[in-house]
Amino acid sequence: METINLNIEKALGKGAKEQLLSAAPKAEDAIKTLHKGNGKGNDFLGWLHLPSSISETELSDIEAAAKQLKDRCEIVVAIGIGGSYLGAKAVLEALSNTFIQMQTKQSAPLVLFAGQNIGEDYLYELQHILQNRQFGLINISKSGTTTEPALAFRLLKKQLEDQVGKNEAKNRIIAITDASKGALRKLADKEGYKTFIIPDNVGGRFSVLTPVGLLPIAVAGYDIRQLVKGAVAMENKCGENVPFTENPAAVYAATRNILYKAGKKIEILVNFNPKLHFFAEWWKQLYGESEGKDHLGIYPASVDFTTDLHSMGQWIQDGERTIFETVLSVKKMKYKVEIPADEENLDGLNFLAGKRVDEVNKMAELGTQIAHVDGGVPNLKIEIPEITEYYLGQLIYFFEKACGISGYILGVNPFDQPGVEAYKKNMFALLGKPGYEAETKAIKAKL
Repeated sequence: METINLNIEKALGKGAKEQLLSAAPKAEDAIKTLHKGNGKGNDFLGWLHLPSSISETELSDIEAAAKQLKDRCEIVVAIGIGGSYLGAKAVLEALSNTFIQMQTKQSAPLVLFAGQNIGEDYLYELQHILQNRQFGLINISKSGTTTEPALAFRLLKKQLEDQVGKNEAKNRIIAITDASKGALRKLADKEGYKTFIIPDNVGGRFSVLTPVGLLPIAVAGYDIRQLVKGAVAMENKCGENVPFTENPAAVYAATRNILYKAGKKIEILVNFNPKLHFFAEWWKQLYGESEGKDHLGIYPASVDFTTDLHSMGQWIQDGERTIFETVLSVKKMKYKVEIPADEENLDGLNFLAGKRVDEVNKMAELGTQIAHVDGGVPNLKIEIPEITEYYLGQLIYFFEKACGISGYILGVNPFDQPGVEAYKKNMFALLGKPGYEAETKAIKAKL
C-alpha cells in the first residue's frame, strides 16, 4: 500500500536542506520528549500508540453497537463539540456522497450532528427533521455538563422518549463518556445505556481514533478497520527510531517552525477537493488548541480551492507576506467525468474537450502553486493517494504526531487548552448560574 507523501521543496527555498538539518536537533529532542513522556502535558499521551493498541475485541464491540443503532434507526445524531464531533464529521464528509440528504432505512443511517453550537434555529430544524422518524443518539461528553452538548442531549433525549417511549429509547442511546465519574456516566448507569469510554489520557482533539470517532463512522457504514489500519501504518512510519529526514511528521513539524521563525505566522491548509473541507476544520482545532498559548503559535486557517481563489486568492497572492500554505493534493479520484465537445463553443472550452475534470483541477493546483510561490508564499504539499478510510487514517495520525512534535519545538504544552475556559465563566455569570454570583456582579459592573 502507498502512503501519503510530504513535499517541502517549494517551502524553504535555497538552502532548504541546510535549514532542515539545522532544525533536526530540536525536532529530535521533541520526539524524544514525546516518547519518553517527560514533557508538558505528558498525562495526555494516550493517542501516541493508540492505533496499534486497538484490539479486535474493541473493534468488534464498536461494530456491534453500530449495528444496534443501524437496525433501529434511519437517522443517528452524534452529540458533541470540538474533538467530540470534528473528527467523525471530517471523515464522514470526506467519504460520503455530497448530495445525498436523506438515506433509506435499508441503507446505513444518516449521521447528523448536534451539540456543537447553541443555535436555536439549528436545534429547531433538527428536531423538526427527527419528528416521525426512527432516530437514535450517540452522546459524547467526558463530563456530561459541557453546555452545548448537554443542552442538545436534554432536548433530543426528551424528544426520543416522547416518540418511542423510555424503554425503547434506552436501546437507541449510546453514551461515550468517562469510565467512572461525571453526570453522563451517572445517567448512563442509571438508565442502562450502552457505553464506551473516553480514555483519560486522550484529549478531545486527539480522540477520533477512539470510540468518539469510530462509532459514528461505523454507524454511517464506513470501514473503521481500514481507518485504524492506515493510522497504524503512519504510526510505524513516524516511529521514535525512524531517522529525522525519513519521518514525515517530524519534517512537517520542523518546516512549519522554521517558517514561523522567519515571520510566517499563518498557515493556510489548502484543499483542491471539496470533500476535505471538514478535514481542514478538524485540523484547525487540532493545531489551534494545541499551539495557541503563551502568546505564541502559528495561526491555522484554511481555504477551499479553486472556490476561494475567487475570494481569498487575491489576499494570498498579494497581501502581507506572513503566510505559508500546506496543500492537500488528492492523486486519484473515485469517479471519472470527461468534458464534452460543444458545436457552438460559446464558452470557449472546446480546447478542454475529452479531458477529465480532474486534469483541469490538477493544472489549477499546479498553476496556483507556481503563482503563490512566485508571490512569496512558501508551499508545502501533502499528496494523498486517494480518499479512502485507509489514507484518511494515515492523514489523521500524521497530523496528530506532527502536532505533538511541533508544540514541543515551539515550547508550549500541546495538550491543554486553558484559554477555552474564559468565555465559559463569563457566559455562566451572565446567565446567572448558581455559584457564579461574584462573577455576575463583576461583569455587570463592566456593562
